[in-house]
Amino acid sequence: MFALSDTHLPDPDRQAEFYAGVPTKRALAWVVDTILIALITAVIVPFTVFTALFFLPLLYLLISFTYRVLTLAGGSATPGMRLMNVVMLTRNGERFDLATAFLHTLGYTLSIGTLLVQILSGFLMLTSARGQGLTDHILGTVAINRPR
Repeated sequence: MFALSDTHLPDPDRQAEFYAGVPTKRALAWVVDTILIALITAVIVPFTVFTALFFLPLLYLLISFTYRVLTLAGGSATPGMRLMNVVMLTRNGERFDLATAFLHTLGYTLSIGTLLVQILSGFLMLTSARGQGLTDHILGTVAINRPR
């Protein structure tokens, strides 16, 4: 699979192929996931007799959070990430469990709520050796191209 370093993750210098294009793929995966979450939200609204329209942003946030936690816990990648052949790993090189998926989603949700934090996270993804965003740096997680 890949040679493990002291962090149990592929070395970005010796195994750059695991990180090649991942920030772009994560951005495209985010677009796919956002569209899917919007569609799920749109399907749910009529079942609330359209009262959900009064709290639509909150409903969208709840669906987004649940979608991300469950899909990250279920396969260490959201459907968008799977489409882009990206997988998330813990600092130990393992796939996400429910707790890690929850913490990663919580960090993501908090970061999208603040423009400066979003910008910092994007900057880190583009400039760090492993392409990690702010939440990834805090948790020690990483997104890599799915090993074949």
